[in-house]
Amino acid sequence: MRTLKSIFDFYLDASIHVALAVIAMAGVTFHLFGTLSDIDLLGFIFFSVIVCYNFIKYGVEAYKYLMVSNAYHKSIQIFSFLSFGFALYFFFQLDQSIWWGTIVLGLLSALYAVPLLPRAKNLRNLAGLKIYIVAFVWAGFTVLFPALDAHMPLHWDFWIAFAQRFLLVLILILPFEIRDLQWDDKSLRTLPQVLGVKNTKNVGTAMTMVFFLLTFLKDNIHPMEIGLRLALVFVLVLVLMSDKRMRSRYFVSFWVEAIPIFWFLLFWGVEKIF
Repeated sequence: MRTLKSIFDFYLDASIHVALAVIAMAGVTFHLFGTLSDIDLLGFIFFSVIVCYNFIKYGVEAYKYLMVSNAYHKSIQIFSFLSFGFALYFFFQLDQSIWWGTIVLGLLSALYAVPLLPRAKNLRNLAGLKIYIVAFVWAGFTVLFPALDAHMPLHWDFWIAFAQRFLLVLILILPFEIRDLQWDDKSLRTLPQVLGVKNTKNVGTAMTMVFFLLTFLKDNIHPMEIGLRLALVFVLVLVLMSDKRMRSRYFVSFWVEAIPIFWFLLFWGVEKIF
């Protein structure tokens, strides 16, 4: 059991779980756009998310990322460097339009952790900006990149999908902000710090309603989209209404981050059956 727990902890701590959640969102986008999944794009997203998240979590300053003394973190560092190699391989298989998108989102992710100037704040420490950066980057990776990969025009339905994905990621971040309320620096001005836990949950619930209603603004709605989005909204509201479980590490780090994975599997399963 101890060995299994160690493997599971590494799976979470090395950002493998969050990377699967991100490619699950990209998979949903492929289904919604009616395009074929691109293994090169999915491979690039998976490995680059691992590199990006591990850099943010364990390498807020570059020298800390390169010089790690803790054996456990060292293993995550080695895994991250291997992932970087795979990410580079898949990157060069992609269309050049995705290269430019990656540069923009990559710079935004880097500035999230590392300040541009020595005495400047990084984007993470700018009051209230943290979750919007993460949501924008996730939406870029999981909606913009599949559209560019399929050479789709960025029409009205694309922007609705982008806005919905942005909202979805914001909602998924809220349980983490509530869990980390006791540890986050007050200067971050997270939503739970500004609004309180109860009001943050209410805002999250309102965002889920907007997320769902935006579906009806699309010109072309996928036959199963309304029902599957409604199921997702139900799960999101259930999570937001949780109280004691929200403070559990595994509930948030595993189950909340697994929601996009289950959503994709539900989407894929229903599409296969019907």
